[in-house]
Amino acid sequence: MPQVIEWTNATADDIVWRYPVEDITWGAQLIVREYETAVFFRDGKAYDTFGPGRHMLTTLNLPLLTSVLSRIAGFQQTPFKANVIFLSTKQFAGKFGNRAQTTELAPLMTFGSFWFKVEDASLFVNEVVGGQNAYSTPDVNNFLRGFINEKMIDVLSKYDLQTVFTKLDETSNEVKANLIDYFRRLGVAMVDLKFEGIDTTPEFRDRLFWLKSGRVSPDEVIRMETVKEAAKELGKSTGGGAALGAGMVLIPPLFQAPAGGAGTSVVLVICPKCQAQIPSTSKFCPNCGAGIGSGQAQQSTPPVRKCPKCETVVAAGATFCQNCGTKLG
Repeated sequence: MPQVIEWTNATADDIVWRYPVEDITWGAQLIVREYETAVFFRDGKAYDTFGPGRHMLTTLNLPLLTSVLSRIAGFQQTPFKANVIFLSTKQFAGKFGNRAQTTELAPLMTFGSFWFKVEDASLFVNEVVGGQNAYSTPDVNNFLRGFINEKMIDVLSKYDLQTVFTKLDETSNEVKANLIDYFRRLGVAMVDLKFEGIDTTPEFRDRLFWLKSGRVSPDEVIRMETVKEAAKELGKSTGGGAALGAGMVLIPPLFQAPAGGAGTSVVLVICPKCQAQIPSTSKFCPNCGAGIGSGQAQQSTPPVRKCPKCETVVAAGATFCQNCGTKLG
């Protein structure tokens, strides 16, 4: 009775299956069902491929493998050694999730779904099954998921935080376009990819809020974050009671206009909820998120003066100029 080679007990979720016997006899019956492809694999390389149907294995329908075997004495002897890899050509769905960074090193957490199918069976066997030792469906899924995450991290690292969140459709389309090209090199067709969630840390969420408001520039947002961190560190070193009073001296120079600007400090007000010092133009507190209505915040205008040497605006109680280091009287 001739040897029968077929994919038995295949389920709807199975992508790949390896026939467990490597000894193949000439005249064996190879049965390939609808939505399947069978690839002969030997010595780390894919050779002859078979589509749906019943095939009797001869030197005529295994020309590539026969060419390799012909270099071996007695190649027509039976059995010969080869792996038969069965692939499903149906469409499959997978999940991805990764941690990336934007151009300003803002952390990104993304997750979503992707849909794919094997397009070039020989290339897929060479690059994924044999190349990655992914001989089972879980192995293939893990490799593709890791591959997507790796390439997505590369693509997202080219964007800034505001672009990722405000132009998500544009960003996801470019990610998809890049992945389609990467997948094609593996013999896989990416049918679709969708972001289902994207997030960053609370610190960068605050930055994104101010950037999206359009009321402050990226440089001003960074100065505001510096103020917040300076006040936090000051509170650690001096204790809660002295922190606010001392901070009111140190904070104005941080809000000083950039070189070439007006050279005056931004007027600060005190949030009625958390008592943080914030720009007087704020509609929401960057520290606690409370709404700042007209007349609700208390204005705080700490005294300032100019350095006699470089004319930088400094706090009235400062001992040294923060710009040139001159000792102040």
